[in-house]
Amino acid sequence: MTNAEFRPLAGVRVLDFSHVIAGPLASFFLAQMGADVLKVENARGGDVMRRTARGAAAFVALNAGKRLAEIDLATGEGHARAVAEARTCDVFLDNLRPGVLAGFGLGYDDVRAINPRVVYCSVSGFGGSGPWAGRPAYDHVVQAATGMAMMGGGEGEPPTKVGFPAVDAVAGLTAAMGIVAALRERDRRGGPVHLDVPMSGAAMLLMYSFACEALTSGDTPRRVGNQAFSGSPAADLFQTRDGWLAIGANTPRHLLALLNALGLNDVADDRAIFATRPDPEAPAAFLTATDPARLKARLQAAVRGRDAAELEERLARAGVPAARVRTIGEFATEARATGGVPFTRLEQDGTTVFSPGLGFRAS
Repeated sequence: MTNAEFRPLAGVRVLDFSHVIAGPLASFFLAQMGADVLKVENARGGDVMRRTARGAAAFVALNAGKRLAEIDLATGEGHARAVAEARTCDVFLDNLRPGVLAGFGLGYDDVRAINPRVVYCSVSGFGGSGPWAGRPAYDHVVQAATGMAMMGGGEGEPPTKVGFPAVDAVAGLTAAMGIVAALRERDRRGGPVHLDVPMSGAAMLLMYSFACEALTSGDTPRRVGNQAFSGSPAADLFQTRDGWLAIGANTPRHLLALLNALGLNDVADDRAIFATRPDPEAPAAFLTATDPARLKARLQAAVRGRDAAELEERLARAGVPAARVRTIGEFATEARATGGVPFTRLEQDGTTVFSPGLGFRAS
């Protein structure tokens, strides 16, 4: 379990005007680190996550540990309360459609005028400046716009969306990291800090090395399907007797260990596959082959009749990165039973959810 005494943000007050995933996840991380978060919900039904197919659990997973309040900014009483909270908060989080809060006199310039030490964080689809500022967006729309959907699949195939809201999650992480840094900067030099966190920028962070290449030269990497981006022909998904196995033999050292574990030592000397035998003592580099398809075919033939779980254990003992392809439910069940990943128990209004929490353990 996450250490309940790890509360570096104790005493920090957060006023949270966010909904759905990205903003609420950012304030969830702050709450998990001890911040006092007041989540403001629409007085006409609250956060849409309350009414998803997964019901209360979906809302609790993102909002446990926060104080909740329904505030109607269109009323005098509601607006006055929001202004009073904004005047005394340390962090103001805006994840509504760009311009909505400014229309109620709660934009950055409005809030800093009454709270000159505020950290004001705006999370939006495409940021607060440029020709796309103000455009509405959801996770899959940003995946399409940023090229992420064209990173999945293979050459010539249709775009492939990541199968979970990856952009929402990384935008929440980015906002939380920015807020923690901005609090330190505020205390260091005084004055307010405005954070503009576009989901599109968070998506580029998720594709970091390729984003650097694209921003520098405009180049787009080749689509590689299930093969690792290292380009190693021995780093791919292979079908076994009872499922799929991911093998990550990215280097000559990994390859030789893999071949030995599979009883394929002769492959290293096959001049149709390698011009010279892979050298484990050569300077670090990713594995290449003169005939990658032939190497993959030999590896596939060797694993097709074996059990994925047995191969996973065998290759782990040999020092070869490998994992049986699991569903998230399978992995979560194993991880909870073994303590393989940190998790925490969330409870709110009679609903219990187990969460990855902060993603790390503190002691």
